[in-house]
Amino acid sequence: MKKREEIELDFKIDKLTNSIENTLTNEVFDTEIIQLFSKDKKQIKKADWVFEWDKEFKDTSNEIYKLTTFNNSTIIQGLICFTDKHDHIFMPLIESAKFNKGRHKLYRGVAGNLVAFGCKVSFEKGYDGVVSFISKSQLIDHYHKTLGAKQFGNSNRMFIDTIEAIGLVKQYFKNFNHGKL
Repeated sequence: MKKREEIELDFKIDKLTNSIENTLTNEVFDTEIIQLFSKDKKQIKKADWVFEWDKEFKDTSNEIYKLTTFNNSTIIQGLICFTDKHDHIFMPLIESAKFNKGRHKLYRGVAGNLVAFGCKVSFEKGYDGVVSFISKSQLIDHYHKTLGAKQFGNSNRMFIDTIEAIGLVKQYFKNFNHGKL
């Protein structure tokens, strides 16, 4: 089997919210995160994304989820891909929709919401909330400051440990019940 090229992630944590917030009005919108399957990939319009999400659907070890608002589940605010490593969750790809990036983004809190969901899934699978990902070098400090992520040695591989995962899950999923939360 061909070895998968690992992508250095460059998502920005603009704000840890408890949902997503409109940048113009500060209005908060409740969100839902829904798993996507191969039959759903037509929902992902290539024009809204930098990464080629078709590739993620082809890898059967991946789980792909979309973040939407409760009021409008047809507009995808962000996407995340997980791989279950049987002791933690690896996030090979996470992306906010183009309209949620940069100075003129529509919503803030998208990436934080998706990372918190990854931690929640890790808790649900009995992995103590641990998630890992590969960061671009210039964002290592950003992820350390905003998410409490730590580096594996001197590499670009980072992880969010249990204590930090608890904080993220509590921030975004008020009704999540776990023995450690």
